[in-house]
Amino acid sequence: MNDALSIFAAARQAPEAIGLRTDERTFTFVQLAQLTDERLRASDLRTSECAPFVLDGTASVDTVITLHALLEQQRPVLLLHPKLIASERGAALRAVVRGASTLPADAAVIVLTSGTTGEPRAAVLTRTALLASAAASAANLGWLDGDCWLLAMPIARVGGMSILTRCLAARRTVALAPAFDAAQFPDFVQRHRITLASLVPTMLTKVLDAHPHWMPPPFLRAVLIGGAAAPARLLERAAQRRLPIVITYGCTETCSQVVATPYELRFETARCGAGRPLPGAQVRVVDGHIEVKGQMRMTGYAGEPPLDPDAWFDTGDLGEFDADGFLHVMARTGDLIITGGENVYPAEVEHALEAFPGIAAAGVFGVPDETWGQLVAAAVVTHGQPIDEQELAAFLSTRLSPHKLPRKICSVPALPHTGAGKLDRAALPSVAKSLRALQSKPEVSP
Repeated sequence: MNDALSIFAAARQAPEAIGLRTDERTFTFVQLAQLTDERLRASDLRTSECAPFVLDGTASVDTVITLHALLEQQRPVLLLHPKLIASERGAALRAVVRGASTLPADAAVIVLTSGTTGEPRAAVLTRTALLASAAASAANLGWLDGDCWLLAMPIARVGGMSILTRCLAARRTVALAPAFDAAQFPDFVQRHRITLASLVPTMLTKVLDAHPHWMPPPFLRAVLIGGAAAPARLLERAAQRRLPIVITYGCTETCSQVVATPYELRFETARCGAGRPLPGAQVRVVDGHIEVKGQMRMTGYAGEPPLDPDAWFDTGDLGEFDADGFLHVMARTGDLIITGGENVYPAEVEHALEAFPGIAAAGVFGVPDETWGQLVAAAVVTHGQPIDEQELAAFLSTRLSPHKLPRKICSVPALPHTGAGKLDRAALPSVAKSLRALQSKPEVSP
């Protein structure tokens, strides 16, 4: 067995090093190994059954210890989000049961894909994939003595799980927060001397809003932003605070990030798009589609035929590389708006809207139209005062081609987000119930 994911090996190699911190207690790797040994003697783990162990990914020490025990047993684990309702849990279990007999020998984690509808698909990630992903991250960020990585994301998501496996493989510290709390974020960072943190854009926005004068301490060497597109205004605000931002791009099926801002450019993130492919990850764009292959890629979905090891995986995202080799992610395939035969990427329109004074956030989506096929619609969150829509239309006309201009708009108190913190674009039409025409002068066709 590769010792990199063994808590017992970590205890032998770095016995006094801190493996886990919480507000209540600090655990060395030796102490974590002792707790893992006790967990392995529990009745639910003292079985020869090789079926995936079902685990709610709560942000708790017990969850971390159980994951260590399962990695030691080399038994795959199905990670479920603790907020799943009964019908969602049932659908997840059915998806895994269908494929339990065909899991690869080194299957480690089975993670439900996010943002899907209907029956979920469960991505099978192997130990090899976890280690390849950890190595790719380390090749960019490196490791320093005393590194401590904040885990405030759901462990049931690949982004949260990956923090545990990266730090275990490197014998570094995880600081486990019981939940993300923007109000407490600066104090938590200071108290635990956080050097690395992973957030989604919504989290970072809440931190900056809650602490308008907060500046990061010098030991915070990188804040990784992923899971959704980071608005240009958010990156500007971060740059003003001298926050070291590393944008990451990846998905459940690629075991987290495969593209990231080069570490040395963490104070120049705005010009880097989603970043460059990480070592070991092969990324290409074919007919606008972002495709990935490499050892960190999943073996397939549980219950479905396995993928060829050398096959490219279509992420379902659209993007392009610029002349400097930076990847720019434009949209999910399903999010693309086609109006009058022209393609409109919602993120581009959202960035333009959010650059307008008075608009705090925007969500863009398509609405059916008999003439144009779809019209571009926008739900916006304002800073409290009504916006001048004629000024907005004039502002947008200097930043967007005519076919990209929103034709319908409405104000909403807040935009819907998924459990992973991403904009829930599929829910926008149900939130934006009071759409009205946004007229521009002079009139232009969509």
